[in-house]
Amino acid sequence: MAFANPTTTSAPSITVTPVPLRDALPWAIFVGALAAATLYFVGVEQGATSLFSGSFVHEFVHDGRHLLGFPCH
Repeated sequence: MAFANPTTTSAPSITVTPVPLRDALPWAIFVGALAAATLYFVGVEQGATSLFSGSFVHEFVHDGRHLLGFPCH
């Protein structure tokens, strides 16, 4: 059984197109707001600054607080 040995190979051409800032800016703002809300709920949501009554949010993110180094008790 004979296999053909190609002498030339061609790699697919890849073209990278830059993303305009006006297209990326809304996503950057969304990700920043999501990160700020996550940081608030994990790091600050308890006690006097609590937005929700009870301790549900605190208990939900309790292990994450300790993992990230936030003191809570």
